Amino acid sequence: MAERAPLVMLVAGEVSGDQHAAAMFRELRTLIPQVRGIGMGGSAMREAGIDIRVDSTGLGVIGLAEIARHYGEIRRALEAMKALARTERPDLLICVDYKEFNFRLARAAKAAGIKVLFYVSPQVWAWRPGRVKSYGKAIDHMAVIFPFEVPFYERHGIPVTYVGHPLAGKIAPVADKGKVRREQGMDGPGPLVGLLPGSRGNEIRRLLPMLLQTAARIAGERPDARFVLIQAPSVADELLAAELETAPVPVRVVKERRHEILGSCDAVITTSGTATLEVALLGVPMAIVYKLAPLSYWLGRLLVTIPFIGLPNILAGRRIVEEFIQHAANAEMVGGEILRILNDPAYALRIRDDLVEVRTLLGEGGGSRRLAELAAELLERPAR
Repeated sequence: MAERAPLVMLVAGEVSGDQHAAAMFRELRTLIPQVRGIGMGGSAMREAGIDIRVDSTGLGVIGLAEIARHYGEIRRALEAMKALARTERPDLLICVDYKEFNFRLARAAKAAGIKVLFYVSPQVWAWRPGRVKSYGKAIDHMAVIFPFEVPFYERHGIPVTYVGHPLAGKIAPVADKGKVRREQGMDGPGPLVGLLPGSRGNEIRRLLPMLLQTAARIAGERPDARFVLIQAPSVADELLAAELETAPVPVRVVKERRHEILGSCDAVITTSGTATLEVALLGVPMAIVYKLAPLSYWLGRLLVTIPFIGLPNILAGRRIVEEFIQHAANAEMVGGEILRILNDPAYALRIRDDLVEVRTLLGEGGGSRRLAELAAELLERPAR
């Protein structure tokens, strides 16, 4: 009787996790061609050949109040994945980010004797550090994307491997910005400002009106400025349409050639998250904005133990780009920062130089391959 092909269950709940899981699974297939993948994710994982049993589109929300509103949908997805793990008995569960959901799933899988690899460390070093022991009991191995995370887990006796950030080595500054602008019909004498309102519905609803007001504030002083909004794959056209129809300034919306267009911008306004690292790797000066429901923000302030929310600042250990959080995320303050970047070449150059440091800290790339190698190794080990 033929030996069963290895079965890996991958679970991602957000756009970035969907992309990371897809990239890793492609690499895993080069190491173990017969491996099968099932799980929860989106279009990227499906295209990579993973059998998607629960579509994660719409599940990516942030903030306690926001999660409460979607609790029923998230809970049903979690129960479906627990049941899938019990019935399919995968050889390895790979939890990709989506911390709270995946923590509960990992705990259930571990109790059922299934090996668990957690990828993209929960930022327990930033908030609720005492919870690290709970993660240690729920997983077999932690794969981290930042080098400073390794000693944190080692101190707590949790098996950990630094695999590198999945974006490292895949994104580089645009060599000819003028060419990209001409090809996209965005050429002109004035500056190009990029808008990244996020990949989650609640982010869009909360931040897009402010971003458009900020664009108007910038245009008031720089009428030659042009604006381009990068639409995430998970964002429906209808979600943007209502706001853009009444936008105070013209805004071009693009879905393709995301990194080329972002890299051709003179400045970018971006939500906090993985997008900040994309912009950093492209070497474009940015302003980071972040806004939650009042209750979520209040609770977050009590729990967070680090001074920054932007990943470029966290990596550098100092403020290299400005962050505008909650009430500070307004058109006057954010617009003022972008105008300073556009009008003060020395200031913009200083930010670009500092972003080179972030690029260096992220390493040379190959993170997806190293993660696949770690997964292949875990497939050979007995569960602990």
